[in-house]
Amino acid sequence: MLKYIAKRLLYAVMVLLGVSLIMYFLVRLMPVDFIQSKIDAMNASGAMVETSTQLAMYDTYGLEYPDTLIETKINELKEDGASAEEIAKWEEMLGGSSGWGKVKKLFEGYFNWLGNLARLDLGVSFKYGIPVEDKIAMHMGTSFAVAFIATIFEFMIAIPLGITAATHQYSIRDYVVTVLVMVGISLPSFFFGNILKNVLALKPREFFRNIGLDINWLYASGLVDATVSDKGFFAQLWDYFLHAFIPILTIVILSIGGRMRMTRTNMLEVMNSDYIRTARAKGLKERVVIYKHAFRNTLIPLVTGLAGLLPGLFSGAIITEQVFDLPGIGNYALQAMNVGDIPFIMGYNMFLALLSVLGVILADLAYGLVDPRVKLH
Repeated sequence: MLKYIAKRLLYAVMVLLGVSLIMYFLVRLMPVDFIQSKIDAMNASGAMVETSTQLAMYDTYGLEYPDTLIETKINELKEDGASAEEIAKWEEMLGGSSGWGKVKKLFEGYFNWLGNLARLDLGVSFKYGIPVEDKIAMHMGTSFAVAFIATIFEFMIAIPLGITAATHQYSIRDYVVTVLVMVGISLPSFFFGNILKNVLALKPREFFRNIGLDINWLYASGLVDATVSDKGFFAQLWDYFLHAFIPILTIVILSIGGRMRMTRTNMLEVMNSDYIRTARAKGLKERVVIYKHAFRNTLIPLVTGLAGLLPGLFSGAIITEQVFDLPGIGNYALQAMNVGDIPFIMGYNMFLALLSVLGVILADLAYGLVDPRVKLH
């Protein structure tokens, strides 16, 4: 077992290195420039940003100068009558920013980032101005709480629905469950989340306000009401419930479909097995046959879902958090991606990659627990 775990961990390191290399190049190819966005905003406000200031901003964030900025600097040097050596230095820099020179700089940047990662330093976020690991740790708890509660309800609802649909195959119950689940799978999270927000929060609050009632109803956004912070533990707990109910409901409804379909398919396969017919022939009650013999073997394929469960718990539901303005890590990651925050994007995605790899390893180990036939070598 230990040999198997050590071998899988070695493979995991190789996978993470490959993921980091691909991710770094993809991030650097993003059409968003954080510094240029800041410069454009400053210019739009009427403050003309000088070339030297722009160069200093790129130096501050450790980014290469864009070609247009280097060309502007060369033209300014020529106009100011700068020395030939100074102009040649910038022209050499411009030549090195194209072709192989640009690729070489990308590799240098990657290995610098990798060296910092080896020292457990993910860098400082451009947008948030604090270490990336601190920002992730600061908001990971919110995403975990929402995802963990939603996952519990997902299993509590999806697995019984899958079992009842399989044991009543081609019945009205099976058709109704399947149709409802397919509707849930087909709805985009941003669309369905906005519908629930409007129907369960905004419209009722408007109705209560119109008839003069002051009812503490479900909230459409946020996670906490600042006015409740000094009203005791149970008041704060109730406030969290009012804020998190609709986001959790959205995640549960949209996620039970896949789990239910997997359970139904696996149950149908197991129910046609010889040992199930033997159990029935021995006179065992149908409930015992289903839940003791059939469902136990249905767990084996369900364990595969553990590989995606771990990153899902900690990474945050990006779209749902954005729709309901939850202070989760997914919401902040989306904002960082929109402005080209390279350190945060790299740190966040490597965090997801690490969780995914660990999830796959845990799923493989769990196979040995639910199926004695599986031997780990």
